Amino acid sequence: MEESINKQINEEFYSAYLYLAMSGYFESVDLPGFAHWMHAQYLEEMEHGMKFWHHLVDRGGTVKLYAIQEPQREWDSPLAAFQAALEHERHITGRIHALVDLAEEVKDRAAYNLLQWYVDEQVEEEASVEAIIARLEMVGGSGNGMLMVDRELGQRQTG
Repeated sequence: MEESINKQINEEFYSAYLYLAMSGYFESVDLPGFAHWMHAQYLEEMEHGMKFWHHLVDRGGTVKLYAIQEPQREWDSPLAAFQAALEHERHITGRIHALVDLAEEVKDRAAYNLLQWYVDEQVEEEASVEAIIARLEMVGGSGNGMLMVDRELGQRQTG
């Protein structure tokens, strides 16, 4: 269980790197609201990694920090970036579900309880990205529509 959680810490920090790269991409194409949303997502993913980190430390485990893979830096469009984000969130959901299965198998109740929070969080993560994809598909290539979505995403609260 400890080794699997260590690997998940890496996954969460990679997620943070990916969203920070997406934030940079959105800054480069002059969409500051999109960049803000992705920066908030970066901060959230760092918290997710640290939640696992604290779990291991609190239980007397050994934290192993592995090298973080370099993320993609450019996408063909804002829609393509959010489609990549959804694909990534679905990957993370699968990883969380596998951790739940492992916790059940080894009867690690503390890890199982922790993971229930992540199960719920992944439902929220996927739904929020799916909603943005739907908006982007709705506005298509409309510059005005894109600016409206940009303004909306710029209002995301952090913390």
